[in-house]
Amino acid sequence: METTLRGVGVSHGVAIGEVRHMGTAVLEPPAKQIPADEAEREQGRARQAVEAVAADLVARGNLAGGEAQHVLEAQAMMAQDPELIADVDRRIAVGSTAERGVYDAFAAYRALLANAGEYLAGRVADLDDVRNRIVARLLGVPMPGVPDSDEPYVLIARDLAPADTALLDPTLVLGFVTEEGGPTSHSAILARALGVPAVVALPGAGEIAEGTVLAVDGSTGEIFVEPSQEKRAEMESASAARRAALSAVTGPGATSDGHKVPLLANVGGPGDVPAALEAGAEGVGLFRTEFLFLDDSKQAPSEEKQVEAYRAVLEAFPEGRVVVRVLDAGADKPLEFLTPADEPNPALGVRGLRSLLDHPDVLRTQLTALSRAAEGLPVYLEVMAPMVADRADAKAFADACREAGLQAKFGAMVEIPSAALRARSILQEVEFLSLGTNDLAQYTFAADRQVGAVSRLQDPWQPALLDLVALSAEAARAEGKSCGVCGEAASDPLLACVLTGLGVTSLSMGAASIPYVRATLAKHTLAQCERAASAARAADSADEARLAAQAVLSGE
Repeated sequence: METTLRGVGVSHGVAIGEVRHMGTAVLEPPAKQIPADEAEREQGRARQAVEAVAADLVARGNLAGGEAQHVLEAQAMMAQDPELIADVDRRIAVGSTAERGVYDAFAAYRALLANAGEYLAGRVADLDDVRNRIVARLLGVPMPGVPDSDEPYVLIARDLAPADTALLDPTLVLGFVTEEGGPTSHSAILARALGVPAVVALPGAGEIAEGTVLAVDGSTGEIFVEPSQEKRAEMESASAARRAALSAVTGPGATSDGHKVPLLANVGGPGDVPAALEAGAEGVGLFRTEFLFLDDSKQAPSEEKQVEAYRAVLEAFPEGRVVVRVLDAGADKPLEFLTPADEPNPALGVRGLRSLLDHPDVLRTQLTALSRAAEGLPVYLEVMAPMVADRADAKAFADACREAGLQAKFGAMVEIPSAALRARSILQEVEFLSLGTNDLAQYTFAADRQVGAVSRLQDPWQPALLDLVALSAEAARAEGKSCGVCGEAASDPLLACVLTGLGVTSLSMGAASIPYVRATLAKHTLAQCERAASAARAADSADEARLAAQAVLSGE
């Protein structure tokens, strides 16, 4: 009998197939004692397993490329964390086996993360995956992960680690559903990059029996269990129509009456550029430079290395716009040379621009590298600071840019509610704003972007979040400056229309979402977008806002 479930749709498309479950996690190893003379051998086994797992993660990243590569390299660094390895050694020295020492050391670190504020708690799934891989290697059992299957299937998991998501084979994995996660989790971001339909934050997903047929709509978050033939035909027809509409619309982003809305790509480095170009991106709206710094948490990359990476991206968009976010470190992206190790709540501490202002040499080197990378290129370079709280922050960043001789526009990211509320003041110091809706939602609702239990508060359709977007856009318009969106909100085609109606001047997203947004914008006038935006802001919940905007845009 057909039943309907609803999670959070995070990657467009429709998938219909039988359920296969993720491989089970590694069992807890027995807590047996070893003789003292075996400790050195066990410590060696543990180190070998750690290095093998780290090398495997890096190799997977090299195969995946793009943003996935950076995520996996960061996970490999997690495996090799010196403090964790030292803790493993200590536990083995007092009698633990290698596998038990790893298990207990990771458990202790896991508890620290889980209790260090919800932002860092979002890294627990990544940590668990690293632990499971090391313990599995020590026990000589198969790695947990994507099931073996000769037939295409819909994958169900509690959550998906980056190592699993990055190498999903879209010809076999039709789509995936997870119990945990949110719209801005690593799994969601990588699913969009792969173009695999995905739904997250579906309670009880793990109870769906193996072999059950599911129809997954990654746009709406709807999941139909044992769908009827009529429902399958309806979804397949809608999916085909959607694909036809995508291929029919090309060129720059614009509404049906010609109002231009540049569609830009979010990238993590040169590896993400080919997909952006194939999707017809008009430039880059968010170049996440922190992935370059995560290669070595102990020291910043050299100026020469930075110049090489930046120039590779800038050269790909001649006469296009490339917006670079300077290093956004701290919280879930700690760097030993930059961020404090003992903050009680790093998400609310020294992160983003605050870290850079405490380390002006790091900021100066990056700005100088950007200036050199852009020399002789016709690209329109814009550089923005993350986590700007007020005018003083904006001024400090603009002054640093000028001191470095950077010939570019300077901007500020709006990720903190104070920046939206005082946007006009901030715009006295910088030339543009860019809304990071992921963090803006997190700080507006005190809801961690990685925690499925609070995913409804991370929904970018929340009217309070739309109010902050409107405030920022209105301030920019009053100052004659631009205000874009580079958070995941821009990847929702319907919400893209609402953001346009709120006065946003550009939209940046993962490359796979660009065709969907382009086609949807092209079907509606600017006036329709404005009416949809007003209807959404008048609602009292995210669901009501979505339905109200949908009604306006569908002419109901």
